[in-house]
Amino acid sequence: MTGIQKKAKTFVNNRWLVFVASMWVQSCSGIGYMYGSISPVIKSTMGYNQRQIAMLGVAKDIGDAIGFIAGSLSEISPIWVVLFIGVAQNFFGYGLVWLTVNQTLPQLPLWVLCVCIFVGTNGETYFNTGSLVSGVQNFPKSRGPVVGILKGFAGLSGAILTQVYTMFNFPDEASIIFVVAVGPTIVITAVMFLIRPVGGHKQARPSDNMSFLALYGVCLILAAYLLAVLILQDIVDLNQTVLTMLTIGLVILVVVPVAIPITLVFFSPKSRLEESILNKEEINRDKMEVIFSEVEDEAPSGTDSLPNDEREKRISQLQSRLMHAAADGALKIKKKGPRRGEDFTLMQALVKADFLLMFFSLVLASGSGLTVIDNLGQMCESLGYENPHIFVSMISIWNFLGRVGGGYFSELVVRKYAYPRPVAMAAVQIVMACSLFYYAVSGPAAIYVVSVVMGSCYGAHWAIVPSAASELFGLKSFGALYNFLTLASPAGSLVFSGVIASGIYDYEAKIQNRHNVTDGDALTCYGTICYSITCGILSVLCLMAFFLSMIVVYRTKRVYSQLYGSSRT
Repeated sequence: MTGIQKKAKTFVNNRWLVFVASMWVQSCSGIGYMYGSISPVIKSTMGYNQRQIAMLGVAKDIGDAIGFIAGSLSEISPIWVVLFIGVAQNFFGYGLVWLTVNQTLPQLPLWVLCVCIFVGTNGETYFNTGSLVSGVQNFPKSRGPVVGILKGFAGLSGAILTQVYTMFNFPDEASIIFVVAVGPTIVITAVMFLIRPVGGHKQARPSDNMSFLALYGVCLILAAYLLAVLILQDIVDLNQTVLTMLTIGLVILVVVPVAIPITLVFFSPKSRLEESILNKEEINRDKMEVIFSEVEDEAPSGTDSLPNDEREKRISQLQSRLMHAAADGALKIKKKGPRRGEDFTLMQALVKADFLLMFFSLVLASGSGLTVIDNLGQMCESLGYENPHIFVSMISIWNFLGRVGGGYFSELVVRKYAYPRPVAMAAVQIVMACSLFYYAVSGPAAIYVVSVVMGSCYGAHWAIVPSAASELFGLKSFGALYNFLTLASPAGSLVFSGVIASGIYDYEAKIQNRHNVTDGDALTCYGTICYSITCGILSVLCLMAFFLSMIVVYRTKRVYSQLYGSSRT
């Protein structure tokens, strides 16, 4: 019995169980992605016009972007507190919207519904923060894969929740809002006490690579399965039994990663002695990290210009002197501001050029990506496609794959070559610029190219940037840093979509309908001209983002060489 209890305790404290539970949280936390499904129900039931629905959408975007409280709270409170606040906000906000739409409550004013949607969607920032903070602290040596997989599941959650909704065959359309309010509440409440930093895992384990590869396999199968289900539902009229079976298959794929911690704890031959040795090595490394960090300050100014062999020799000698000085008690660590690679607060990071360059690069590139995502329905309509939801689902799935792939390939860049992670961001931005230019010149099947490329590249940003921020500015205030960076997308789309794209669209629509325009008409634009100019402008903005990213790459080469140079083989 004692052995079983020890195994159970080890299982509950296993970082892979924490990671899988975080994946489950993320798989139902993308509440903002459901707005396209719930807004038509609100519009028809409440009798709103498009302007009023747009106001609700703005409230949703603001709620999804403002996460400063969640980030600050993650530094001083247990993760379950952060998740519980998110659950309460989600349940309260969208619960009131559901009660209003199904007429259980009297019709609330528009501003009250805006507040409800803001509060409900803001709960998503707590889910993301809790999952990511625990993930990067439990796997500091695998930040790219961890952030990529977690953010990937967040991007896919809209499709998952929609599929779960179809299984229950609710009698009224407003029930989808009920699913948004109750679904995340049930799942996250069930697992929120599992999600926390468990400590003692700063070294990579031999089993990590195989475990991550298994998760990548599950991710690819899950994306292919969802895409197949969406296509099948579009071309075949499926009965309720088949829909239920398909949804059960989806749930099984989401749950199956729990086999990883079960296998590692109950069936792994790894001895507890090996774990003990690794943990002791980590403690020793923690003690030496402070000493070795002084090398950068103590090294003579001409060291960088020396040949590599001579430079390494001198640094090694300096490290040796510092170690002996520390052992004798003669070393006093100078208390200066943190250097890149150490722990920054948000205010300290905001005065650093690298952080601001990353932020503005993200504004230009991810803002462009979000502009395409927000306008994809109108882009399809302007080209004469009758089923834009197919492209919306496609961009969601590729968003998921982009996040997973961005984490994987950016990790290869830093692990194999010790090269700055932002170079992966720069590469993604070049691909974005090319795809937008392709649409601007009306290339064949441009809408398919844009849906796939922009979905995957937009998603890749949200695997690469948080990982890079945690490497350059530390883990202590990662929640606050991450939530500041999330402001980039809505800040960019506010200008690119709300001013540039909509202004050009309305201008072209008025030209096309100049003989049939009356005040108050909602004009529709047709043809590639509706968005070709916008895409051309966005292409230039992505090129600007590329140059900003390359500046970060140039400035951080030495930092990444120090962080990952020793791990190269």
